[in-house]
Amino acid sequence: MFKHILVPLDGSRLAESALGMAASLAKKFGASLTLIHVIEKDAPSEIHSERHLVSPDEAAAYLDEVAHLSALSGVRVSTHVHTSQVSDVALSVTEHSAELAPDLIVMSRHGRGGARRLLFGAIAQQIIALGTTPVLLVRPSTDVRGESSSADWRIILAPIDGDPSHEKGLPVASDLAIAFHCRLHLLMVVPTIGKLSGLQGALSLLLPGATRVKLEMDSAGARDYLAERERELQSSGVHAGSETSRGDPARAIVKAARRLTADLVVMGTHGRAGTDAFWTGSVAAQVVARASVPLLLVPLKES
Repeated sequence: MFKHILVPLDGSRLAESALGMAASLAKKFGASLTLIHVIEKDAPSEIHSERHLVSPDEAAAYLDEVAHLSALSGVRVSTHVHTSQVSDVALSVTEHSAELAPDLIVMSRHGRGGARRLLFGAIAQQIIALGTTPVLLVRPSTDVRGESSSADWRIILAPIDGDPSHEKGLPVASDLAIAFHCRLHLLMVVPTIGKLSGLQGALSLLLPGATRVKLEMDSAGARDYLAERERELQSSGVHAGSETSRGDPARAIVKAARRLTADLVVMGTHGRAGTDAFWTGSVAAQVVARASVPLLLVPLKES
């Protein structure tokens, strides 16, 4: 399934939170691992007392040190330093992704806040926005290097919206459920009238009664659609379940993940990030901000 995994690192323990998960998946699928660092233009040597790699030699030595961590024992590891200073680290990582051709990028979701979060957290969001490679975001930690997380999954949550073109994440979730012999739980969220936006929101103000009827029909249709998808998954050997919910999609996804004690959330995303995500109401961006479990985001755009 995964044959080549890319892990961007910036020298911090928070970024190293991705190593345990990446190593676990590499061992599971026999994949190779590439550790990458991009030299950032005019970067400070420290941020919140954490080192920030600023020279090619320092970065190469650091990546070589990480490659020999006990957590990566038994994994084929290579390293790459982009030596020319760049202003846009996310774009550089995305360009290297196109060149190195990984089928998965694993990285820490964000830091503790402040500058570190802005530097590395924003980079994670931008890589998702710019690229076409699935990105697995793991919860940051300052535990022992590379040993804070692993792919020991029992329940995978896969939100879908009924549009087949938006369900590129579902085959990935299905393959993972089979590989890890775990349960795949489908979730479809139908908004309540107060959660409609854009044209639908405007129409709901003009025709509230008709909108409520349509939403009830959508809810019934969602149950039928989920039942069909569940049967398809079960026929292919997936232990699948499903449910519908009403309300704000992002809140419903986070709530379901907590209630089910899901180990992973897999969802497709259009890759909106930053202010664009805010103004367009990107569900994936909101789930990233709120959920505490690992999230595997599969870009809906084509390569």
